[in-house]
Amino acid sequence: MGEEQVKEKNERKPKKIKKKVIIYLVLLLVLIYVIYTVYLLIKQPTKIFTVEEGTLYSEETDIGYVIRDEQVIQGENYKNGMEKIKAEGEKTAKDEAVFRYYSKNEEDLKSKIAELDTKIQEAMANETDIFTADMKSLETQIDNKLKEINKITDVTKLQEYKKQINEMVTKKANIAGEESPQGSYLKQLINERKEYETQLNSGAEYVNSTMSGVVSYKVDGLEDVLKPTTECFASLNKDYLEGLNLKTGKIVPTSDEKGKVINNIYCYIATVSDSEQANNAKVGDDVKVRLPSNNEVNAEITYTSKDDENNVLLVLQIDKNVEELIDYRKISFDLIWWSQKGLKIPNQAIVKENDLAYVVRNRAGYLNKLLVKVKKEGEKYSIVEPYDTEELKELGFTSEEIMSYTKISLYDEIILNPDLSKVE
Repeated sequence: MGEEQVKEKNERKPKKIKKKVIIYLVLLLVLIYVIYTVYLLIKQPTKIFTVEEGTLYSEETDIGYVIRDEQVIQGENYKNGMEKIKAEGEKTAKDEAVFRYYSKNEEDLKSKIAELDTKIQEAMANETDIFTADMKSLETQIDNKLKEINKITDVTKLQEYKKQINEMVTKKANIAGEESPQGSYLKQLINERKEYETQLNSGAEYVNSTMSGVVSYKVDGLEDVLKPTTECFASLNKDYLEGLNLKTGKIVPTSDEKGKVINNIYCYIATVSDSEQANNAKVGDDVKVRLPSNNEVNAEITYTSKDDENNVLLVLQIDKNVEELIDYRKISFDLIWWSQKGLKIPNQAIVKENDLAYVVRNRAGYLNKLLVKVKKEGEKYSIVEPYDTEELKELGFTSEEIMSYTKISLYDEIILNPDLSKVE
């Protein structure tokens, strides 16, 4: 290698080193910028908020005890077993039969009747000359019911169809018996069946409804303890309710000895709360209740009493979705003191000036101060709306100011923690 080549090589070294230093410095600056940007994002995730529709709630989750207007019904022969005439949740009128207790020899009698039905059908098949128009009509109805019954999956409806078919078969047999000659084999079979049926019905005990309402067989023994009376409400407190040793959300067991009829127009929920709103609540106040099903229903406070220094007993009356609570005695629910729908914005976006509320809108970099009316303020958010013309006049705004008034709108971008001094 010559002197010139060595000299040229030595001259290129400082240039390479300088170039590397510049690259490292650029990378270092980029890295510092990225770190600083991330820091700013963590420290202040965003300064902009988009106005949206929303609902603001003031609510609390409480434990409630369901109190109903209900009457237990039971007969004397409950040890014989029960047949339900009215299904769970079915409506009944006063004095209607709800269920019946079996007679002592019921199974034996039913077996004999079933055997006779088979013999009657065979005998009727051999006596086609006795088929009247009524019998042919019943035959058609029975055939139609048998076709429909194969498509039914609801157990209650299935039982009803079977009951209807049995009634039509019995009616058909009775007509055949009336048309058959006296002393005939078919007549003897039908008369024998009638005797067994009479024994069956006379031995059964029917239990009727004592009031109109909805039938239920979920009986827990508290029907006469938790009653919708002022005397009952006055006896309730936290210790008493907790002393009932009920499990929250547990379904009331079904009885096979008794039933009850429930007033399905309204019911009550008793709860104990130590919240500020509960301590300030009054009889007649309207609130909302969010049931375990997540349905929200209106409620009215019908009774309140001080349980101790902090706790307050509240009794709430609801007149919607009452059937949802038939299965339960103790529930977890949300007590909604108030709710407000509208334009929902963070409280950080609102600034006060001369007792008026403002937000700062950012539109393409241009900041505009907007006057807003705060309808409801929550812990973190508020529901706001623009003022109307009459309200602005009452606030003392001139016609020109009213004409130039800019309203807050859905999807507006507003600044969090705004500085009004920087707004034109």
